[in-house]
Amino acid sequence: MEKVGLFLCSGCEIGQAINLEGFEELATENGAVKYVEHPCLCSQEGVELIHKAIADGEIDTVLIAACSSREKAVEFRFDPAKVASYRISLREQVAWSQKPQEEDTQMLAEDLLRMGLAGASRVALSKPLEEEIDRTVMVVGGGLAGLEAARAAAGLGHSVVIVEKEDKLGGYLNGVKDLVPEVPPYDKPHPNKIAELISQVEGSQQVKVYTSAKIKKIDGQPGQFDVELESGETFKAGAIVQATGARPYDAGRLEHLGYGKSEDVVTGQQVEAMLKAGKLVCPSSQKVPKRVLFVQCAGSRDADHLPYCSSECCATTLKQVAGIKRDFPDTQSVVIYRDMRTPGQLEHFYLGVQENSGAMFARGEVSGVEVESSGALKVQVKDSLLGEDVGLEADLVVLATGMVPNSADGELIRELVDAEARIEKNESETQVAEAKKVVEKLEPHRGTEILNLEYRQGPDLPVLRYSFPDSHYICFPYETRRTGIYAAGTVRAPMDSAQAAEDGFGAALKAVQSIVANTNGKAVHPRAGDVSIADFFLQRCTQCKRCTEECPFGAINEDAKGTPEYSPLRCRRCGICLGACPERIITFPEYSVEIVSSMIKQIEVPDEDEEKPRIIAFVCENDALPALDEAAARGLRWNPWVRVIPVRCLGAVNTVWIADALSAGIDGLLMIGCKRGDDYQCHYIHGSELANTRMANVQETLDRLTLESERVQVHELARNEFDRIPKIFDDFVEVIEEVGPNPYKGF
Repeated sequence: MEKVGLFLCSGCEIGQAINLEGFEELATENGAVKYVEHPCLCSQEGVELIHKAIADGEIDTVLIAACSSREKAVEFRFDPAKVASYRISLREQVAWSQKPQEEDTQMLAEDLLRMGLAGASRVALSKPLEEEIDRTVMVVGGGLAGLEAARAAAGLGHSVVIVEKEDKLGGYLNGVKDLVPEVPPYDKPHPNKIAELISQVEGSQQVKVYTSAKIKKIDGQPGQFDVELESGETFKAGAIVQATGARPYDAGRLEHLGYGKSEDVVTGQQVEAMLKAGKLVCPSSQKVPKRVLFVQCAGSRDADHLPYCSSECCATTLKQVAGIKRDFPDTQSVVIYRDMRTPGQLEHFYLGVQENSGAMFARGEVSGVEVESSGALKVQVKDSLLGEDVGLEADLVVLATGMVPNSADGELIRELVDAEARIEKNESETQVAEAKKVVEKLEPHRGTEILNLEYRQGPDLPVLRYSFPDSHYICFPYETRRTGIYAAGTVRAPMDSAQAAEDGFGAALKAVQSIVANTNGKAVHPRAGDVSIADFFLQRCTQCKRCTEECPFGAINEDAKGTPEYSPLRCRRCGICLGACPERIITFPEYSVEIVSSMIKQIEVPDEDEEKPRIIAFVCENDALPALDEAAARGLRWNPWVRVIPVRCLGAVNTVWIADALSAGIDGLLMIGCKRGDDYQCHYIHGSELANTRMANVQETLDRLTLESERVQVHELARNEFDRIPKIFDDFVEVIEEVGPNPYKGF
């Protein structure tokens, strides 16, 4: 851009912390055509000054030097298609975190102004996407969560298509007589009203239902999904809700609990079917049992089976105990549990069942179920309350097994397909032999495909270790690693029917939100509202595939030659592709290799004898920057030799910035981002992990160049660990003082 206007706020202690005289001259020397200083820039008067300068044609780029870019977003919002904007933080990074009116504080503020002007002069206008967006919401799965999602989306004025693999809607609840109570007084089961919900959805003119249907393939991107069913039907969709439910854990693996040894050891699902049919019997004799013993956590919370709690098993057992008392009053129930998990209002249900069912509840752990010569069942219990081992007889043993999501590990499917392609290619005996081993290993995954996405990174949603879709599930439920596709119900996480109903509604809202964002050319979570899209200068592309492999959201496919094919509506604007590209061909309008490099080069590096090291800290905008702002707001101070550059993600840091900084005489570089590994907190899935790998390679290079590898460090920081910021800075300064000045300083 050619006409940059610098608008500086002197309020919020900024004017007291630094000497503002000379800033106008500094701005002019560094390319600003207009300089405005105001005591409250976010006030109506201050904002009007900015808009007037834009309207009068004085400027085409706005640089705000005030509070953090995370603050006053509404006041400092400009049409990105008409005026570019950039922000630097004089409040949090200077006034609130440094000693006022000191030389180092002044030098920091002046560096930030120069850096901001350099960056602002290189930002570009964002060209809004003008794409035709389909408003249809496709719901995959017609169980409770899927039906609620369809009803919610239709209620919001969207057409809905339900794709259900069975011959009728209703899913698991079709085989259930009662439900866990959802309304007061919560003391007894409620009737199952799934038939009413099915009737309501099927009767909606906005909902089209395909039963006995499976998806052949889904191509395109959010707002423009092209769906083809195996039956040959085709349609378009703007967003997708996957509500494919869960299935019981394979009780065949629980031989130690008697399953498979006796017909009279059954699962909770089998008992559910009996209660609905009105016929509770022992399968071996077809007689009504005198005593039914329930084994809780059968295979759940067990490292050898399902290590997680399936959430609904305890409440389901209580419901079945109540049903047995009501329909078969002469049958006694016994429940052996490790913990009865009945959160919230379900505690009333637990008490109601205890008082009215006559059932015996005992805390203990079932170590085994034996079949005696008479055919009777003997359950061995380690009694955790009395500390004694006891044996209990029962006519019918019910295993409360956990749930396993009905999902597909799309990455494994893709690996299987790739291996088969290598066999067909038949380039060498070794290649074919290795590929055959892969096919043999992954063959059990064949047929588990659900969405069949035409994505380079796999045909289905990437999943976590236990097959639940990978997402930032705490902060952003329903989100998956495929933009515009939202998981709901028990495929997303273990839950009961009441939670599944809420989940369907919530996922539908996210799907509609995605369609609206696409219509306006905006990104969704976590850079919601961002209208910038990446630009690929493909003439310089070397087909290295780094961007297609490292994109967390499958936004980049490849053509037959391996050239990237960018789908902007899949993109979350994380910039990881920018950080990955060795040729630097990927840019965003206000985030590019050139912008950050120009900022680095504007830092004034004191001579070695001044003993004032210069350090750059790249901080991710999702955890580290909020933590830094919080530290400043709480009055914590940190070393004034550090220059902070916010980045979209640590994975969006290009190694050329490290080279530029060291070449410019910068003494050290910090990268502070989200947690990585199994318990990652990165909003972009593995951005921090990628950064750590890249920086390890950088450190090896530094060692080879006899430049200390300690000059580059990566730190993990959670959003609430703001108090660590000053120590991270101070400790790193000590490291730099120990290794000495950058030997490139002054060259």
